[in-house]
Amino acid sequence: MAISKYLESRKNIAGSACGLLGLVLTFTGVAGPYWPVVVAGLYGAGALIAPPERPPLPDFPTPSAQLDELREDFGKLGAYLAEVELPPAAAGRLTELTGLLSTLLEPGWVAEVLAQDPEGVHTLSRVVRQDLPEAVDTFVRTRWWTRMTPGTEPPERHLERQLTLLQEEAERLTAALRETEARRQESHTRYLEDRSK
Repeated sequence: MAISKYLESRKNIAGSACGLLGLVLTFTGVAGPYWPVVVAGLYGAGALIAPPERPPLPDFPTPSAQLDELREDFGKLGAYLAEVELPPAAAGRLTELTGLLSTLLEPGWVAEVLAQDPEGVHTLSRVVRQDLPEAVDTFVRTRWWTRMTPGTEPPERHLERQLTLLQEEAERLTAALRETEARRQESHTRYLEDRSK
């Protein structure tokens, strides 16, 4: 395995090319009786001056592939949320938030714009995979403890506040994507205006 890897390496290819030059020098009579040393020396010199092998870049998923995985996770999250009983106010906020997330993740041109914004993909991923499940799960666990210790602050308030903050974050992302498209449209208008001059 290592031998075949070396045979295909840049060092061997460069060394072989220089070694062939040594054979040409031998056949033209320039190398004389020292031709084996000349060929070996030129091979070694070629192998030394060849650029080093560069390891291949890691094969990270493309933003589109990341969005496909995120859609699957969003589906899992939806199945989880369907099983959780929430107070009406929190349930309403959750419906608004999941509706907006669903629209952003829906395949089409919106997702294509989102895929070109790595920070936006990261933000959406964090909301779907971490923040939203954590907010709901913490509410469910805290609600049980609240029943054991009446008179404490109801966990519904925290959940509603968390859902509001996540909604605002999703709306900021939506506004940023809309702004990106608006700038693109303005750039195209300027391009057409400049071309018509």
